[in-house]
Amino acid sequence: MHVPDGFINAPVSAAAGVVAAGAVAVSLKGARRELDERTAPLAGLVAAFIFAVQMLNFPVAAGTSGHLLGGALAAILVGPYTGILCISVVLLMQGILFADGGLTALGVNILDMGIVTTVVAYALFRALVGVLPRTRRSMTAASFVAALVSVPAAACAFTLMYWIGGTTDIPIGKVFTAMAGVHVLIGIGEAAITALTVGAVIAVRPDLVHGARGLTAPLKLRVDGELVDAPTREPVAASPAARSDRGLWATGLVTALVLAGFVSFYASASPDGLEKVASDQGIDKKAEEHASKDSPLADYGVKDVSDARISGGLAGVIGVGATLVAGSGAFYVVTRRRRTKDESAAAGSRTGEKV
Repeated sequence: MHVPDGFINAPVSAAAGVVAAGAVAVSLKGARRELDERTAPLAGLVAAFIFAVQMLNFPVAAGTSGHLLGGALAAILVGPYTGILCISVVLLMQGILFADGGLTALGVNILDMGIVTTVVAYALFRALVGVLPRTRRSMTAASFVAALVSVPAAACAFTLMYWIGGTTDIPIGKVFTAMAGVHVLIGIGEAAITALTVGAVIAVRPDLVHGARGLTAPLKLRVDGELVDAPTREPVAASPAARSDRGLWATGLVTALVLAGFVSFYASASPDGLEKVASDQGIDKKAEEHASKDSPLADYGVKDVSDARISGGLAGVIGVGATLVAGSGAFYVVTRRRRTKDESAAAGSRTGEKV
């Protein structure tokens, strides 16, 4: 659903950019409460994983494909504030390096694919886990529903922005019907990917899943046919936890590299939901060339590498690496500031006690 330059006019794109910048600023502060030294590396990995899975377009209807948006997955795994930052990093890397999603439309894309999906999905997820039994199966089901709803919500948000600032004169009813219809189907794929990923992480490290924290009753896991309390973060010994964290991180990174570097070659070549609707309805009549169209990685291929499989695989691996570095760096700064703030508060408290 990456919106290219030229779909939305300059005033609305600028307004979306201001809203997106404000949301990112708020998220930087909010992420300090969600992240610590153990979860920050996971957040960088989540961004890289979402980048990789977004390369895997899956068919949803005749001549149309879809791909993961990732807002629900990021919010449930690492928190809504950090989730917005994860998607923002992914979109920034895609726009600059791969000419995917317009640069003047970056604010539109962050607002649509990052903020709307994350907020809608996490709010619905929390509402569902508040009434469902505290089990892995319930958490997985809640993530499925939240992800499913987040995709048509993003389609509606795009439709609203197009209604206000679209550059072509297309009846808004036709745009809404087409966008909502195809993105409900895409939402099923999003929901399946999100539920499978959340369920897999909960099975091995439920203490690292942000959405499983703060529940009024402990999360339950089924072990040998019996429901037992899932481990919490506090009782876990430092060194075993560190080894387990590294194992999870390494597994996730290898999975992302395999998906982007190999599996992506077999992704559907059909246009995604927005591209298909734009072509069918004429929304793309005033689409503009991407400012990064001459990037050596444009269109997810390495320039001057003739073999399509190798070119796409290398581009995918580079993208995963770049997203991981950018995301991990940003989240390291966030946790560093939190640690500095905590140390300053502790020092002030000690000074007050001495006085």
